[in-house]
Amino acid sequence: MPGSVAHDAGPQSYLVAGGGENMWFGEDALQFVWKRMSGDVSLAADIRWIGTGGNAHRKACLLIRQSLDPKSAYADAVVHGDGLTSLQCRQVPGGVTREIQSNVTAPRRIRIEKQGDFVSMSIAGENEPLHAAGGSFKIRFMEPFFVGLGVCAHDNKVSETAVFSNIEITSGGARTAGEPVLESTLEIVPIASGDRRVVYHTRSRIEAPNWSRDGSHLLFNRDGRICRLPVEGGEPVLIDTGFATGINNDHGLSPDGTQL
Repeated sequence: MPGSVAHDAGPQSYLVAGGGENMWFGEDALQFVWKRMSGDVSLAADIRWIGTGGNAHRKACLLIRQSLDPKSAYADAVVHGDGLTSLQCRQVPGGVTREIQSNVTAPRRIRIEKQGDFVSMSIAGENEPLHAAGGSFKIRFMEPFFVGLGVCAHDNKVSETAVFSNIEITSGGARTAGEPVLESTLEIVPIASGDRRVVYHTRSRIEAPNWSRDGSHLLFNRDGRICRLPVEGGEPVLIDTGFATGINNDHGLSPDGTQL
């Protein structure tokens, strides 16, 4: 299904329509609107689908590709039709695509950023600034590479359209002020796939995550205390450890899961 691109009336806005069977595994089929760039870059945009329905795996993405070959190495920040939002990466031509799933569904705005050999994603909901989604991939792009907007219908018999608005593309990476900020991300990694899912992200130091005995929640250290977090995500709950307020590094659970 042929694609198209049109400049919309909105601020820095484009309508991108694309077909394509998929962007996954070892090769991609999509509509890609691009420019050549080098060095550190960032690309941010508000993303909105036109129409409802369609395949839940249709993809609208901010994309960095080594080449225009379908099997090219790439990284993208992508919003799926069902709202799933991920940082995806194919590190070598024809290789397996990996992803880090965000714990936020259908954000208003996303950003992909390349700094050196690392790519990361930021997200923002309504009325909030962009913030790190958590996690990154290491991938080396030879210069120049391709940066732009992509749409894949996940069905090569139809065309899907997304609006990319308030587009900001920056050479030299994202324009952030001040010193770097400590960020911590807690992820779940299924052994079979190697893909990752962000459960919790914070601008504080966390360490030593452990599974509960029943697999329903995670335990981790923060500020000398231990917190409990459901595996589905949410806000951590402080565990009462009495006098023990200087807890550090590893901890263990009793066989019945009732004691730390």
